[in-house]
Amino acid sequence: MNKKAFFCDGTDNYVIPSEPGPLEMVEFLFRTAAGDVDKVSLCSRNQTFEMTKRETKGGFDYYHIFMEMGKDTFVYYFQIQKGEEVAYYDQSGSTYGYREEYAFKICPGFSTPDWAKGAVMYQIFTDRFNNGDPSNDVLDREYCYINEHVKKIEDWDQYPAESDIRNFYGGDLKGVWDKLDYLQDLGVEVIYFNPLFVSPSNHKYDIQDYDYIDPHYGVIVKDEGRVLKKNELDNRKATKFQKRVTDFRNLEASNKFFADLVAEIHRRGMKVIIDGVFNHCGSFNKWLDKELIYEGKVGFEPGAYVTSDSPYRDYFDFANNDEKEWPHNDTYDGWWGHSTLPKLNYEASKELEDYILRIGQKWVSEPYNVDGWRLDVAADLGHSSEYNHSFWKKFRKAVKEANPNAIVLAEHYGNPQPWLMGDEWDTVMNYDAFMEPVTWFLTGMEKHSDSENFGMRGNADAFVASMTYNMARYTTSSLQVAMNELSNHDHSRFLTRTNHFVGRLGKASPEDANNNVNKAVMREAVVMQMTWVGAPTVYYGDEAGVCGFTDPDNRRTYPWGHEDKELIAFHRDMIRIHRENKTLKTGSIKMLTSQWGVLAYARFDKENQIIVIVNNSDSLKQVTVPVWQAECPMKGSLRRLVYTYEKGYTTEHEEFLIMDGEIVVNMGSHSALVLKNMGY
Repeated sequence: MNKKAFFCDGTDNYVIPSEPGPLEMVEFLFRTAAGDVDKVSLCSRNQTFEMTKRETKGGFDYYHIFMEMGKDTFVYYFQIQKGEEVAYYDQSGSTYGYREEYAFKICPGFSTPDWAKGAVMYQIFTDRFNNGDPSNDVLDREYCYINEHVKKIEDWDQYPAESDIRNFYGGDLKGVWDKLDYLQDLGVEVIYFNPLFVSPSNHKYDIQDYDYIDPHYGVIVKDEGRVLKKNELDNRKATKFQKRVTDFRNLEASNKFFADLVAEIHRRGMKVIIDGVFNHCGSFNKWLDKELIYEGKVGFEPGAYVTSDSPYRDYFDFANNDEKEWPHNDTYDGWWGHSTLPKLNYEASKELEDYILRIGQKWVSEPYNVDGWRLDVAADLGHSSEYNHSFWKKFRKAVKEANPNAIVLAEHYGNPQPWLMGDEWDTVMNYDAFMEPVTWFLTGMEKHSDSENFGMRGNADAFVASMTYNMARYTTSSLQVAMNELSNHDHSRFLTRTNHFVGRLGKASPEDANNNVNKAVMREAVVMQMTWVGAPTVYYGDEAGVCGFTDPDNRRTYPWGHEDKELIAFHRDMIRIHRENKTLKTGSIKMLTSQWGVLAYARFDKENQIIVIVNNSDSLKQVTVPVWQAECPMKGSLRRLVYTYEKGYTTEHEEFLIMDGEIVVNMGSHSALVLKNMGY
């Protein structure tokens, strides 16, 4: 049997419909070489169903069968026979036996939003993107955060400090609005914002008030009071800060501005995802009020830190719940022991659970109409796995009832499968099945730049094995909307990883992150990002050449006025190629060949075939690629869409001949080539 001809996946090329409902009839297809096998069967659990040959086309036979879905997850694989020879096929490809972890899976009733499938996303860390309204900037000594005053950074281009959490550069939502033309021209389809709600830190993962956009990002219409004196650390005296973040005129004005911004983004044909931090809040949070800034304010109940009579007492898990510990009970549980990040105690408070579910609905509904949530440390929420899954089922139901087209996307490391069974998350930030394998293959660096492994750089076998293993943990619907990032706010900038410098701020200087970077490797990475399965997500500034070690150095400001314009142009061209070819959003993927330093894979559907070749080595490589496996003709030609090389890239037209189902290409060092079958 020609096992290289075997193919099936979960796309709508082979599963029709690919997102069926319960009790719906589904047609399954399986591909073999024409006239090559005697029998193909679909196997599910302990049952085997023989398929029939539907058609012969382009050198392939396509077998099919109709199956009625139940209400539970449908698990299946294929058995292929020729004479006495028997083979099996699952998500790992051709195999010699059934392996449950690689079986195909369909969750009847589960679908992900069509707009998110392969959508080009752009992540914005708001304080560092653009300052559009200086009047809402955090001021020097406006308040105290973790025993030190906050600071306004006057030099936009100044590198982040080693201890950067209190430093504010002034980026805001008006700054984003001012740059929508830029984002639209780049080709962005979705903007993902790091947290926007009232919070004291610049990263805002310590939420102070889930109901309101931070006026430092929005609008300050009532600005009174004073900042702290040099020797003051008591936020009860930070009256300017209190006015800014507790006066409902500022809070409502900021919410309205955000609603108007989302409406404008939607008018331009883009979507918005916001960050939900629901595992923990912040010690400044109005429910706890450890800083005593809400005490006595009209419209706010007393915090659980302040008094045992607080209506929010059960929102937190106090180690010492004795009445004598109040006022100012600081024995609450902090996430990973951080007192600034009090863990929310859902199991003890139905009111808390209901509140957060309402927040989940609020921001995807009128007048805000955001298009989805990114969920911070989502697997940590609650005190048990049972409650965690129970909560996310409720959260998904609440969000989808309010906005059926909203996406529920979680931060997660490791196997996400338990949450991706159709009734919790839609998908995850794709570390294991994108960022990590791509980083190791192209740079040999760990994603924080904490270590280097020479045996991983260029190791195509390790790349293929990792991708195969981790992609099998997703359904196709989840994989197509997974957030495929090269960099983000938690890891080093990808461009910095190309210099192979192991280090972080404190032990290394910011300049060490800039030196000896390799933009040719960065271009390879972007080609893979824009042609792999999932939603390619650009971390603000990556397209402009921003470097940086891991947090906080990865949170440098966008370099307005001294951008790397060539790299921006390259991103714009790759995004255009991605958007112009639906195949790159929802098509099948197949690895065609791999050798040390070289990968070739295809994205294809019924109409189009796209071939991607990457040479991540220091030398010229001649690569033979069996494009027939991607349903290209045995004889014909492919047209070049883009070729990247050491010194740049080109999108000029060039034809590559197919002979006997193969192409032979010469790939320069650190290069990438994207070809398309033009059908003639």
